[in-house]
Amino acid sequence: MRREKGSRRPWRGADPEKGAGGNSSGPRKDEEKSAVPWKALGLLAPYFKKHAGKLAIGFLCLIVVDFLQLWIPRVIKYAVDALERGTATPGLLLRHGATVVGLALVIGVLRFAWRHFIIGFSRLLETRLRDRMFAHVLTLDRAVFQKRTVGELMALSTNDLSAVQLSAGIGLVALVDAVLMSLAAMGFMAYIHPGLTLIALAPMPVLAVFTRLLSARMHHRFNKVQEEFSRLTEFTRSSFSSIRLVKAYNQQEAQEARFDEMGRTYVRDNFRLAFVQGTLFPLSGLVSNTSLLLVVFFGGRLTVQGAITAGDFVAFMTYLFMLTWPMMAMGWVANLFQRGATSLERIRKLLDQGPLLRDPGGPAPPKPVQGRIRLERLSFAYPGYSQPVLRDVSLEIGEGILGVVGKTGSGKTTLCHLLARLYPVEKGTYFLDGEDVTRLPLAAVRSAVAYVPQDVVLFSRSIAENIALGKPGASPSEIEAVARAAAIHEEIVEMDRGYDTRIGEKGVMLSGGQRQRLAIARALLLDRPVILIDDGLSAVDMETEHAIVRSIARYLRGRTCVIVSHRVAPLADAHRIVVLEEGRIAASGTHERLLEASPFYATIHRQQTLCADIDSPRAVEGASRPSP
Repeated sequence: MRREKGSRRPWRGADPEKGAGGNSSGPRKDEEKSAVPWKALGLLAPYFKKHAGKLAIGFLCLIVVDFLQLWIPRVIKYAVDALERGTATPGLLLRHGATVVGLALVIGVLRFAWRHFIIGFSRLLETRLRDRMFAHVLTLDRAVFQKRTVGELMALSTNDLSAVQLSAGIGLVALVDAVLMSLAAMGFMAYIHPGLTLIALAPMPVLAVFTRLLSARMHHRFNKVQEEFSRLTEFTRSSFSSIRLVKAYNQQEAQEARFDEMGRTYVRDNFRLAFVQGTLFPLSGLVSNTSLLLVVFFGGRLTVQGAITAGDFVAFMTYLFMLTWPMMAMGWVANLFQRGATSLERIRKLLDQGPLLRDPGGPAPPKPVQGRIRLERLSFAYPGYSQPVLRDVSLEIGEGILGVVGKTGSGKTTLCHLLARLYPVEKGTYFLDGEDVTRLPLAAVRSAVAYVPQDVVLFSRSIAENIALGKPGASPSEIEAVARAAAIHEEIVEMDRGYDTRIGEKGVMLSGGQRQRLAIARALLLDRPVILIDDGLSAVDMETEHAIVRSIARYLRGRTCVIVSHRVAPLADAHRIVVLEEGRIAASGTHERLLEASPFYATIHRQQTLCADIDSPRAVEGASRPSP
């Protein structure tokens, strides 16, 4: 589309997957494979550094436990050699038995200690990382949530975070334990007989090679499993939250079929992942049992030949059994770390994704905000779209009520989004009390604006808690006052528990008009200098809407109020009305002036007035007819 001469370039923002400057915040695809493990591990470094002391104590206890376990076969060897030589006495055997029991008790205490410090750290890491993710998601803006579903975010904070916790806890313990036990056991085995040790370790390179080959496939398949889990979670959430619509359209069977199909895909991908996992474990067992077979054959011959004693053979077999677990655990550890690395990378991508709307920071304005708004040739296009929604909008909004009308898609809601600072604007296009909002902290601007969006959001709490959402310390009298202004008080007191009535998820117990009026009461309670009502009364009848507008007009003296409405009659008392057409201001003025100057405004006023006149007798007749 050709831009008009001298007009501003519409703000299109940046891709939500990129920073505000348009550069990708994540690694390129050709770099991703090499960047996955190390860049993602940087997320955990601060937590490991902070708790380094506790981890050091935990791993020290783990090391001591491993060496005490390795010493037990030496005690058994002395007892067996004494029996073989015929020098064993009941007292000697009792001392060896007591030594084993004492070592077992110390091992039990130290094992509790390393579990407390290391596994406890992994749970603390999980908590801190979840808190960080939650806090970061709260900083993201609408453009990001248009690409990331709630189900994906839930999967990241549950399934993926659990995989990271397992890797940082029991996975790290198993790795250190397996490596330490392997090296120590091989050292003791080499001390007994170097040649037999080489024979026992001969099959191990096979395990190392197959583990390396299968780990890459495991990473890819686990990533697919997590993505399927995200989609399944989001579908479940959306189905339950829209259950009334599903039932109204009789789509229960269709939803069941889709859920079953997604579940089958998730199970199929899990089976493919399990195939790789199931290959590692039997392979580890095969290698360990092959080593055991070789030791029994060659070690037995050495014992018969007298090259090693029977005690050495028993101790060697015990060390081999100790080595068997690390050999089998390597496959499990590799699986655990691959899952953890994949999940950590998914979490890293979320944390690296910044908001499209950058906060300039800095101190808040020292003077109280008056709410005077000035727009100078403001243009805007949503990220990913070339067609601007608003074009060169210049407007001054001061004390009183400004009405905004226009066709669907004319830019009314977009204007409210920009005034509420939900999307970025170009410098020098939006001024609040004469200050460019691009230089003001987001919190300072948003704390001056009370916004009632088209889609009302209510929580499964009491009515009073929903009204007092932005002002939790509000008194009952303050809550009642704004409820009266929004024409909802009488309906609230008729409910079983009045203001303490719980309204269910998303206000399911209320009608659409009741939800909208609660949202307006919530905005009024904030007592902010600017109030934006974006078609917030579309679900009430015209008479009620007119009454509410007049009521809040008295309540909003000294404040700036912008009311978007598809119906023009309730805006007749507005100080000024703006007509938007295709993102531009087509007309502006009072109700009487627009009836003369704007054909569009005059037409919709005439049509809506005619409809109201036609419906009025029917309403009266219906009201006078006795109920059955």
